[in-house]
Amino acid sequence: MFRRKVSQPPRRMKTPFRPAIHPMTLLRQTTVLAAVCVLAAGFDWAGAGFGARHAAAAGAEFEAGYKGVHASPVTGAPSGSAASKERDGQHDRYALRMHLYERIAMATGMPWYMVAAVDQYERTLSRARPNDRPVDKNALSGVYVPPRRWAGMTNPDEGDTHPVSIRFFGGIGRDMDGDGRADLASDDDRLYSVARLIAKYGSADDDFAIGLWEYYQQTRAVQRVQQFAKIYAAFDRLDLNEHVFPLPPGTRYSYRSTWGTRRSWGGVRIHEGTDIFASYGTPVRSTCYGIVETMGWNRYGGWRIGIRDLDNLYHYFAHLSGFDKKLKPGDFVRPGQVIGWVGSSGYGKPGTQGKFPPHLHYGIYRDSGWVEWAFDPYPLLKKWEREEKRRR
Repeated sequence: MFRRKVSQPPRRMKTPFRPAIHPMTLLRQTTVLAAVCVLAAGFDWAGAGFGARHAAAAGAEFEAGYKGVHASPVTGAPSGSAASKERDGQHDRYALRMHLYERIAMATGMPWYMVAAVDQYERTLSRARPNDRPVDKNALSGVYVPPRRWAGMTNPDEGDTHPVSIRFFGGIGRDMDGDGRADLASDDDRLYSVARLIAKYGSADDDFAIGLWEYYQQTRAVQRVQQFAKIYAAFDRLDLNEHVFPLPPGTRYSYRSTWGTRRSWGGVRIHEGTDIFASYGTPVRSTCYGIVETMGWNRYGGWRIGIRDLDNLYHYFAHLSGFDKKLKPGDFVRPGQVIGWVGSSGYGKPGTQGKFPPHLHYGIYRDSGWVEWAFDPYPLLKKWEREEKRRR
């Protein structure tokens, strides 16, 4: 150990140059100090570390036990060979998402499929309203939280990442990944912060519905997230994005783009779908994984069935001659499952038939969270038709 001799005069230390503190930095430090002083007595320090501890444990488990997924160090997206990049990349992304949901489920007490349903609903809203809900395209989680709601409405620092000051100002942001910061850009922090608010009412179906209502304050959101949770629970996996053409391969049919053409029966309106002409009684198949939302008679569409998928798209099959008698609202369907048969029902009271040639009217609608609108299904039909032919 170096020791200074007694006879040596003490060295004069030069005062290092310190630049002036930026006003925002000073404000942030003062804010955190004030929040710490106010919350220190009553803050649940054991509870605050719950998410971090489980995140660290789950992360170690993932590193040790799941060696099949390799993520890019730059974007976090899975990487793979050029030949199978799209297929393997999608599979690895689902694996990463599933592990994220399991971590959040462990920290909140909610089943993974409920966490996945919340995340997927948020993702569909961001796809429908990208300008209002900007989310990084490489993010694993689809959750969007406005910065003000994250940091607290009265927080002078909208970009605050300090969990204590965020809590002091009533923000919802929390630290889940254990880095000591409530980071809005972190998939773990963002999804955990939303899931914990919903989970505090419990994980039973009724409690889940109450938590969803308290967070979204909207009946439509509660219904959609519950539907998504039921679909994930029924099929017990995430990769449910397969689609097929609504009529079976090998059957004779014809169709063209009929989107937007005029319709006169029942008032002036436009055609919101594609007509696929086929013989009476030709099987009609579900185009997707989903849940039966509507069945019955509609004076325009006759006997019709509506299926909701995990992209928050409503698939509408109309003018049927009948349904599969085993189906009922709330049942789950998979791609290629027969749900009914081509007919010519509609344009009148229940049972009206034959006012036009037999065909399937196929429409598709997107839910933005507040309204639902139709868009042209013809490009998707052509895509699914090509893909199914390649698979044969």
